[in-house]
Amino acid sequence: MSIQINSITPHIGAEVFGIDLGEDLSDEQFGEIRQAFLDWKVLVFREQHISQDAHKAFAKRFGTIHTHPLAANYGGDPEILRVKTTADSPYTAGDGWHTDVTCDELPPMGSMLYVTETPDCGGGDTLYADMYLAYEMLSKPMQSFLETLTAVHDGAKPYLGSYKMQPKNAEHHPRTEHPVVISHPETGRKVLFVNAGFTTHIKGLRPQESNALLDMLYRHIESTPKLRCHVNWQPNTLTFWDNRCTQHHAVWDYYPHSRYGERVSIIGARPSQ
Repeated sequence: MSIQINSITPHIGAEVFGIDLGEDLSDEQFGEIRQAFLDWKVLVFREQHISQDAHKAFAKRFGTIHTHPLAANYGGDPEILRVKTTADSPYTAGDGWHTDVTCDELPPMGSMLYVTETPDCGGGDTLYADMYLAYEMLSKPMQSFLETLTAVHDGAKPYLGSYKMQPKNAEHHPRTEHPVVISHPETGRKVLFVNAGFTTHIKGLRPQESNALLDMLYRHIESTPKLRCHVNWQPNTLTFWDNRCTQHHAVWDYYPHSRYGERVSIIGARPSQ
């Protein structure tokens, strides 16, 4: 191989060495990165010095760049979501287990966060969880039951609830339905596809039934350490995660210190079984 891969855990997360994302990738290099992405779900590239154009060019090798529903609110390049936290921030983006923008009909297949400023005192890790394994650890009867269900994902839940932001260029936040269990479009493996960030309820269940089932699944994800890897950010680190089979939680344990990054995401296919 033209790149070196060091795993973070046996099943999720790997650091990739021997690559400069600021340069054009050969077909061989791109093929190896794509396979590593499918194998490890979360790829970490250290000591990268890339421009916004290079960041977007790398993303475009995987597909069409996604525009965040609140891109117009943030200003600047609509294809780059700035992730900035300071002592004056009322919240930090991603501070809770979620999968990015599942309220969209076509959620991102993956996201690339390039962090250039990190707290000098440490902290600010992002936790990633393997949703293949989260599904596989459930009992067979529970798996079978979940495969019959559909969930509603609503952007108003995080964007109005936590961020207090109404989209400038739309009347409503995106809202859509996805199966509770999906098949990854490239690997074919089954994935648990509900998340506390965007999923509001299960269709066809009474509210108390839906809440009880979702609470059980969220506790399963939050309280099972073997699902996770931890990514420790250093300046000039780019992390690329498979949004179709992971969840993540950006830990805000560095107040009042600052962190800054820029995220580019790639549009995926409609989730299906």
